[in-house]
Amino acid sequence: MAASPLTGPVLVVGAGLLGTSVGLALRQRGIEVQLSDVSAENVRTASGLGAGSARSVGEVQLVVVAVPPDHLADQITDALAGRDEVVTDVGSVKSAPLAAVRSHVDDRQLRRYVGGHPMAGSERSGPLAASAALFAGRPWAITPHPDADPAAVDLVGELARLCGALPVMFSPEEHDRAVARTSHLPHLLAALAAGRLSDAPAAHLALSGQGVRDVTRIAAGDPVLWQQIVVANAAALTDLLAEIRDDLDRLAGAIDRGEGEAVGALLARGVAGTTAIPAKHGGPAQPVAALFVAVPDRPGELARLFADTAEIGVNVEDLRIDHDPGRPVGVVELTLADDRVGFLQDSLEARGWTTHR
Repeated sequence: MAASPLTGPVLVVGAGLLGTSVGLALRQRGIEVQLSDVSAENVRTASGLGAGSARSVGEVQLVVVAVPPDHLADQITDALAGRDEVVTDVGSVKSAPLAAVRSHVDDRQLRRYVGGHPMAGSERSGPLAASAALFAGRPWAITPHPDADPAAVDLVGELARLCGALPVMFSPEEHDRAVARTSHLPHLLAALAAGRLSDAPAAHLALSGQGVRDVTRIAAGDPVLWQQIVVANAAALTDLLAEIRDDLDRLAGAIDRGEGEAVGALLARGVAGTTAIPAKHGGPAQPVAALFVAVPDRPGELARLFADTAEIGVNVEDLRIDHDPGRPVGVVELTLADDRVGFLQDSLEARGWTTHR
């Protein structure tokens, strides 16, 4: 295998969740990382975690800009004012920052810039939420503009691979349309649904189950950061939001008129959308089904369920745990291949577990 072209040093500008995680991943590969942030405390924390050391004087091979969207273009422009280092970023919107950078640098400088966006994150923020494994197995969009230096594109791709991610090539415009559909729109819809809970009667909230938790989980993200993201991607989001508005109008009208078939058609389209999401290892989604297992809320019971499932020899594709207020048990939802559900249910019940589908 050819030696990695990325040998460092790498300067990470922004020691938050993503920047610190990049530093941690690269340090595990033995690459020197320097850290810069407007917050000296963030740099101290990230350094203490082992993500690198405070920025020092000297040349670097690559600059990774990991700052909030409102500051991306300025920081990328500043980095391109350097000597020969390649500059990339981890921002979730590509077209608007590229346009702003293009208006402030010359063609030679612009060749050294290649946008990037790892599809990984957390509802938490800051260096303490960082992890060297944050990008493991996750897509990392590489978004070169037409004039980007091919060697710079290769270097950014190597950054993604060294962080454990899977590089995927997009144009900046296509990237923004893709994340609007798969990330930004879902976040806005989750926020709207969660907003209906903020002033709900306590008696209503007592009926909260796993469904509302699933739908609203991502709404807990930093609203200041997400405000910047969605405004920066306004062009791609506007058309999608108009489509959703039209769907809501159709749904509200069908419900009001008691048109069950029309409601069913919209719901069926949602089912089709869930099956379009790629499987966990890529490719088309596979037929799966859920088995619900009651697990007593005491130490060791979850481990016992996992051990029994392993001994039975069924592979679990996914799982989640739901807790009912006032009950001394939790309900574990095991997702597995559709043709294995019956076998696992019978086998677990033979071992004393209470299950249902």
